Amino acid sequence: MEKRKLGRSGIEVSTVGLGLMSMSGIYGNANDDESIAVIHHAIERGINHLDSSDMYGWGHNETLLGRALKGGWRDKALVVTKFGQVKGADGKQGVDGRPEYVQQACEASLKRLGVDLIDVYYQHRVDPNVPIEETVGAMKRLVEQGKVRALGLSEARPETIRRAHKVHPIAAVQNEFSLLYRKEGEETLGATRELGITLVAYAPLGRSLLTGSVHGKEDVPEGDRRLQHPRFQGENLDKNVEIVNRLEAIAKEKRCTPAQLVLAWVLAQGKDVVAIPGTKRKSRLDENLAALNVKLSPEELRKISEAAPVGAAAGMRYPAENMKRVYL
Repeated sequence: MEKRKLGRSGIEVSTVGLGLMSMSGIYGNANDDESIAVIHHAIERGINHLDSSDMYGWGHNETLLGRALKGGWRDKALVVTKFGQVKGADGKQGVDGRPEYVQQACEASLKRLGVDLIDVYYQHRVDPNVPIEETVGAMKRLVEQGKVRALGLSEARPETIRRAHKVHPIAAVQNEFSLLYRKEGEETLGATRELGITLVAYAPLGRSLLTGSVHGKEDVPEGDRRLQHPRFQGENLDKNVEIVNRLEAIAKEKRCTPAQLVLAWVLAQGKDVVAIPGTKRKSRLDENLAALNVKLSPEELRKISEAAPVGAAAGMRYPAENMKRVYL
């Protein structure tokens, strides 16, 4: 397994990791036993980068990961999780970056995971009501307490990253980055590269849209959260499928799958970029790993980029309410 450094933390992660969100019912139903089998399969294939969060299933995902790591598996994998998204009594989501909550959230995650150390701890969403310096200051104390190895931010914009990095070295920034979401991803990469931080690309397959498995609304299961996303609705979806059709043609020429092509494109952006495509199926995991064998020439990279130019995707990536909590 090819590995890349996570900032200057001394941690090395598999270039292709595994996002665990879909194992907690976010994109249709999931089976815990099957999910644990996929996690074990990932580790056996050399993946050590397992990405969770306390808000995936509101604690379920961390408990699931904790179960999967029992019996000696913990020594073969990194525990990566996130805090900061909260749900009020009214069911509405919010963000909490207060220092006292940082400590509280970490203690709860450690208990659910059944570990005494989190390898990489992210602020999942930036709290606009709490200075980033205060939140990261509390995260720094977790490092000093020996409960966390390295710090990360998710959905943070360049100026936020710079401010945070002055308080304590940030090892990784996890932002959405794919051929369907390039502008902010490339802006982020400019800042992380300047500071020696690794960019962790989540949703690198465009929530499966870029795999070629979605050609219409009927290809998304009922109850799947993607149906709430503007990019999967009406004319937006039709326009985005046109982009995917162009990428599928390139993949056919390259004799690889569309998923492998677009993952290879993400990874070719630099050695300071890693990807964490999510899946709950072994076959998809194996397909994603095979992207490491797809080598793209400068001409091929240009051709792919032109097939899905910056700003070409139709529709926002999240519903309007959710967009208020990203890239802050």
